[in-house]
Amino acid sequence: MKKRVVASLLAVCLVLTAAPAVQAFGLGDILKVGGIGLLVDKFATPLNNFINTLMAKHGAGTDYATKVVPIISFGSGGHIGAAQVTGPQELVDQTEAVIQIEGNFNGNQFRVKALIPIDSKNPTNFSRVQGVGVSAVIDVKI
Repeated sequence: MKKRVVASLLAVCLVLTAAPAVQAFGLGDILKVGGIGLLVDKFATPLNNFINTLMAKHGAGTDYATKVVPIISFGSGGHIGAAQVTGPQELVDQTEAVIQIEGNFNGNQFRVKALIPIDSKNPTNFSRVQGVGVSAVIDVKI
């Protein structure tokens, strides 16, 4: 059942992306972001457990709380993915997403991605959650 839902969402996204540029920018992008957002929400706990096991296996485990949240990216186009955040339990519980801000430094010599844990999934109305860090970035294959 899970595979059918994921395949259906991805098929819809691919069809809408192949539409003319004006339509792909609107509805297609919204559906892609929404579909990936649903995947991140659905698989957050198993992804979090996998990352914790992977890090422990390589001697990099943590005693802090961890959680997988969506990444909302701005800079050269809006994107979405996922990240694992880590920190004290009460601060991790406050974290709803990670915002990624991209920019170029020294011309195009360096590309910078700032990852900021925030207390909202709304990238226009949020506060930074101080004391929480990003311990992993998860790419979603589409």
